[in-house]
Amino acid sequence: MTSSVAGKCWHCGSELSVHEYGRETICLKCGKPTRVCRNCRWYDPAFTNQCREPQAEKVQDKARANYCDFFEPTADLKGAGEAAGGDQRQAAEDLFK
Repeated sequence: MTSSVAGKCWHCGSELSVHEYGRETICLKCGKPTRVCRNCRWYDPAFTNQCREPQAEKVQDKARANYCDFFEPTADLKGAGEAAGGDQRQAAEDLFK
């Protein structure tokens, strides 16, 4: 049985199948939890509570596993991982040039 890719890890970017998003599931590559706000299609740092789903309850730690009923895996990792952190840092440094 093969599992299709449902998304990517918010921390390391490795591909994850639908079955790798359980409440207690971690990424096999980096060991970070997979069912977290930062790995959800509704996560958006620009929105109130960093979530585009208006009915979702507020979650304090966006990198910690949670029980949100609106969770949907995403491969579009806005603001995630090393690459995005570097882009944000570069943008901040560009402000002071």
